[in-house]
Amino acid sequence: MTQFPDPDAHSRLFELLREKSFFTGDFTLASGKQSNYYIDCRLTTLDPAGACLVGAAVRQSIQSGCERHNATVCAIGGLTLGADPIALATSMASHMGNDTPPLKPFVVRKEPKDHGKGRQIEGGFEAGDRVVAIDDVITTGGSTLQAIEVIERAGGKVAFVVVLVDRQEGGRENIEKAGYPVLSLFTRDQLLAAD
Repeated sequence: MTQFPDPDAHSRLFELLREKSFFTGDFTLASGKQSNYYIDCRLTTLDPAGACLVGAAVRQSIQSGCERHNATVCAIGGLTLGADPIALATSMASHMGNDTPPLKPFVVRKEPKDHGKGRQIEGGFEAGDRVVAIDDVITTGGSTLQAIEVIERAGGKVAFVVVLVDRQEGGRENIEKAGYPVLSLFTRDQLLAAD
């Protein structure tokens, strides 16, 4: 049984990511680029133990980020699909940690719905909310910036960004150049150094 709050969540999450989500070999990335490693965070974020560790570790990072940036946030989310399990796990950890109020999770669709209210953001988000944008992995930062654009167009304000893994291929710099601080729990170099 996982202790809550889990003081070792960060280090235990690192080990689980290395075990379940980090692969070396020859891979073609979504961008078409070749890589000698691949990170599939969903194998960890959609794992029962992994989800508990993700929620605890990301909640801790958000608390640190709020202190560092003198920010108060009420919701977390990002572009579907990578951000979805992270948002839900973190909001559950926030609830279990008795945060008042707990962080609300939301999902940013890639396109607005073509039926109903035509929403592009689902879940616990309202115009005026100050939020944390999240993602599982950043490479160029494109999907994170896409989510930020949708959030701000809908009336939200992004305080900062939290990602599980920074591939260190310019994504952090692109997001920060756009004016959003980035906190990453882990980097490519840390994962590679553990080999």
